[in-house]
Amino acid sequence: MSQQDDILKRFGARVRTLRLSKGYSQESFAEKCGLDRTYIGGVERGERNIALRNIEKIAKALGMTLSELFLEL
Repeated sequence: MSQQDDILKRFGARVRTLRLSKGYSQESFAEKCGLDRTYIGGVERGERNIALRNIEKIAKALGMTLSELFLEL
């Protein structure tokens, strides 16, 4: 596994953990982010090299700052 794949998988796992802790389904979370459900699924599986703008949307939907989102990576 390359270092890039590793960060993508760790970020995706973090998003999934936080999403579930807030009680969101993938569909409801994607809607709150303004993103497609399949896109969120790809992020959570570490298949997407996500853009900074979308990372910010995810952080806002989770009610946290970017630094908080990356805190436990």
